[in-house]
Amino acid sequence: MSARTKARKLALDILYASEMRGMEPGELLAQRGRPNTDELSAREHAVRLIEGVQEHRERIDELLATYATGWTLDRMPAVDRNLLRLGSFELLWVDDVPDGVAVSEAVALATELSTDESPRFVNGLLSRLQELKPSLAL
Repeated sequence: MSARTKARKLALDILYASEMRGMEPGELLAQRGRPNTDELSAREHAVRLIEGVQEHRERIDELLATYATGWTLDRMPAVDRNLLRLGSFELLWVDDVPDGVAVSEAVALATELSTDESPRFVNGLLSRLQELKPSLAL
């Protein structure tokens, strides 16, 4: 597993746990300390993702709510909601990750960690954001 794949899993864990506990991700991250992994690059990327999602969460949630046809954020499974936030941040604000990689990594996590329908849903919504990326006001 690559360092960035580990970082995504670590970031998703913090984002999900913070939502379940009603905490800000940065607050939970501070309580837990930096993510526990041997690879410095994975830790650094996980923190970058967590902090980035937290910084852009309002805009991310607005985009997800707008383009998730037939779904509200509250109706989405919590894992999917946080995975979509993570994938959206990487897709829209992280320039050193190719768009296709951001989408495929999110789909892989959905396949591993969520429902049978989740990979298709995550792929569809992130692919739509990828199409619209040039026209989105970020």
